[in-house]
Amino acid sequence: VILLCFRRYLLTLLTSCLFWNTFGLSAAMDSKPNILLFLADDLGIGDIGCYGNNTIRTPNIDRLAREGVKLTQHIAAAPLCTPSRAAFLTGRYPIRSGMASSNRYRALQWNAGSGGLPANETTFARLLQQQGYTTGLIGKWHQGVNCESFNDHCHHPLNHGFDYFYGMPFTLLNNCQENKPPELDVALQAKLWLYSQTISLAVLTLTAGKLTGLISIRWKIIACFTLAGSLFFISWYSSYGFVQYWNCILMRNHDVTEQPMRIERTASLMLKEAVSFIKRNRHGPFLLFVSFLHVHTPLFTTAKFLGKSLHGLYGDNVEEMDWMVGKILDSLDKEGLKNHTFTYFASDHGGHLEAQDGSAQLGGWNGIYKGGKGMGGWEGGIRVPGVFRWPGVLPAGTVIDEPTSLMDIYPTVVHLTGGILPQDRVIDGQNLVPLLRGRAQKSEHEFLFHYCGTYLHAVRWHQKDSGAIWKAHYVTPVFHPPGAGACYGKGICPCFGEGVTHHDPPLLFDLSRDPSEAKPLTADTEPLFDTVIRKIGRAIEEHRRTLTPVPEQLSLYNVVWKPWLQPCCGTFPFCWCDKEGDSTQSL
Repeated sequence: VILLCFRRYLLTLLTSCLFWNTFGLSAAMDSKPNILLFLADDLGIGDIGCYGNNTIRTPNIDRLAREGVKLTQHIAAAPLCTPSRAAFLTGRYPIRSGMASSNRYRALQWNAGSGGLPANETTFARLLQQQGYTTGLIGKWHQGVNCESFNDHCHHPLNHGFDYFYGMPFTLLNNCQENKPPELDVALQAKLWLYSQTISLAVLTLTAGKLTGLISIRWKIIACFTLAGSLFFISWYSSYGFVQYWNCILMRNHDVTEQPMRIERTASLMLKEAVSFIKRNRHGPFLLFVSFLHVHTPLFTTAKFLGKSLHGLYGDNVEEMDWMVGKILDSLDKEGLKNHTFTYFASDHGGHLEAQDGSAQLGGWNGIYKGGKGMGGWEGGIRVPGVFRWPGVLPAGTVIDEPTSLMDIYPTVVHLTGGILPQDRVIDGQNLVPLLRGRAQKSEHEFLFHYCGTYLHAVRWHQKDSGAIWKAHYVTPVFHPPGAGACYGKGICPCFGEGVTHHDPPLLFDLSRDPSEAKPLTADTEPLFDTVIRKIGRAIEEHRRTLTPVPEQLSLYNVVWKPWLQPCCGTFPFCWCDKEGDSTQSL
């Protein structure tokens, strides 16, 4: 009898545990989780501990990986910030939205440009907003501000589904910090300054010759030269002479709060805003997109982190960002939201190899992968960290080696929140939930297309039946100096022209055997070479048939500075203010 009762007790206990486990998981999946997205700027996959770095301390990002799922083949849709972030927000290759460039300006250059994420693109923030979510963006935007006037805000975050915005509408630059060499369009700045000086010298020479009688020339001609020189000087000085005022600004919603921003307190302000957003919306559901200004140059780092890492200023900046991640995660814990929040961490693209100050490296490390920021095909420019956590739903300590994309976040969060994907356009991302939960073993991606601007540089084929990851490079950048692994002296590798090499037949690698892309395969060394190249060629043809012409948002006209579009907290051109005062507090 005792044995029978004991068996019944065990059966009841087991049934109860299974019921509550299933019920709890079902309840977690059925309810709408909060969504917390972290996106670093220019962070290399080799810069954080959970991806193999043992000298830069990133305990908080590492904790996310331990408590959740780590992706080892997470791919950005572009190797540069503006197009990559456009793809992240829309789930679509940037060439579909016009956020890919056919010229050398591959990212937005000014707050007062007219290009940006088109109003007819639907972001995941918009879809979550429609599902009753309160949506917020803290940090970097870099998707444009205005179209036709200084306050139409056609590209602004609030016009793309975010209820609240605090941060930089642009991106950090060396120009944002005193005593740093200029970073924005250095070549054009130098040309304008040279032309101004040359014309000024010519005007002085002609004027002196006219006055002394050595040169017979009409004053009208000298006046024309003077006007031309003045226009060149005004073009140079009014734009590039005030970059800090025009681009280095902070906004709260539509209002400029700092112009120029006081970079020494920006990290504290961003952290305060993120924690405050979580506290205000703790009853949820909410979407919080924390778009870090770290670890883009000029790498401004607060005093408590300076000199603390083994990798100089860059390492200090990474460790400060990790600390900020930890503080935001602590705020989730404090509000009791950890188990009800789907959290994600990634970088917008690979580390910037060419960012240097003498012998000091100011850009990230991309681990074993070739290339870096700006390089359309090489792994180092597009393979990034990808970490997910949702306690009780996603299995802790899981590592997934399947190909995934930053574009996958779009359908994933839309699925989790009960939304419906737009049916009137191509969505290139795939829902990751089955893969993350272990319900699927293979990625839904068969092909991934790697663009540099509007130029297709490489294609990845996930041959699911064999496990091979084939990658064909049709165009690669010419490294300078030869064999250096980057385009030192140019700032960033080009996408076209004399700075690239076209390959016919393409360079072919099997990333499952050669992830560093060190030994290209040939028809002599790989029996499947011709078959693979034909298969990828057909995929390219099919992909191109899905593309439709759209206005290019990064055209020369759209990226040029336009005074009438300049966000200004005063009366243009007297744009300076500090509405934050001493609002920063230690957190």
